Amino acid sequence: MKIAVALQMAAPDDDIPAADLFTRWANAAARVAAGDRHDAAELAIRVVGVEEGRALNHRYRHRDRATNVLAFPAEVPDYVEEPTLGDLVICRDVVIEEARRQGKTEEAHWAHMVVHGTLHLLGYDHQDAGQAREMEGLEVQILD
Repeated sequence: MKIAVALQMAAPDDDIPAADLFTRWANAAARVAAGDRHDAAELAIRVVGVEEGRALNHRYRHRDRATNVLAFPAEVPDYVEEPTLGDLVICRDVVIEEARRQGKTEEAHWAHMVVHGTLHLLGYDHQDAGQAREMEGLEVQILD
């Protein structure tokens, strides 16, 4: 599977990795997790600030705080020929702060958020311990 990524910047773009890295990370996740399900797919990634991140998290998850990544799987009609995985919303400030707290590079944490979100769009979840182990195992494999 080959993913075409459309990157949208709705937050300051300093401290944001280059656009081609977002594409590389999403494709790494797809190669491992999606296999041959599709030849190609599209994915939009929107980088937002805290205010938009909090509003979206409140609206869709009923949590009144910004979170690192939100995944919105696509719901497109069957006649749309290009498979669309969906949208990821990544909160710039949360990713930068989490990277600092976790003692890892910002780029490594950006990679993790793109991989994690892409896995959600491919149908993986972490609602129970078994799902979490499977998803975390894939994340480790992809990020290696």
